Amino acid sequence: MDIISLSNEYTVKRLNDSNVDEILELCLGNTLFYKYAQAAPTREQILDDLHIAPPGKAESDKHYVGFYRGNELVAVMDLIDGFPEDDIAFIGFFMMERGLQGHGIGTRLISEVTDSLKIQGFKSIRLAIDKDNPQSNHFWKKNGFHIIKEVDRDGHAVLVAERYVKTQTRKIEDKIE
Repeated sequence: MDIISLSNEYTVKRLNDSNVDEILELCLGNTLFYKYAQAAPTREQILDDLHIAPPGKAESDKHYVGFYRGNELVAVMDLIDGFPEDDIAFIGFFMMERGLQGHGIGTRLISEVTDSLKIQGFKSIRLAIDKDNPQSNHFWKKNGFHIIKEVDRDGHAVLVAERYVKTQTRKIEDKIE
């Protein structure tokens, strides 16, 4: 996966253990997300998130990236290459700097990521949304994601959503009379 091409507007960098404090600062500003996630961001949780990959995927398939404007971390995204299928990218986590929310920046960023993933050959993007979080539900639906199923994750309802980035083509044969 070419992470550099995920945005033309922001500099995209792979994040690692040395970025934990700036990721934590960004996360601490998003109290509504953590209210519905029934958790609070911690250094340990972020360190785990930087390295954990879904079943069947290697850590090399995981791209925990930061979007920067100059030296300012604007957003973070955990993007899994080829999960749950080879031609699907999975967003495990996406969060914007709280002060930048509500200005269309997140929508433009998701649009750029979507365009890049389409060019890279992915057919769709999937993610999970906390069912009861109205802010997340609104954001992802506004950005073209459609609920495909509801799953229970440790007693917590999660909505799996998907956005197709490649149109399905069908061969149309002309009838000869």
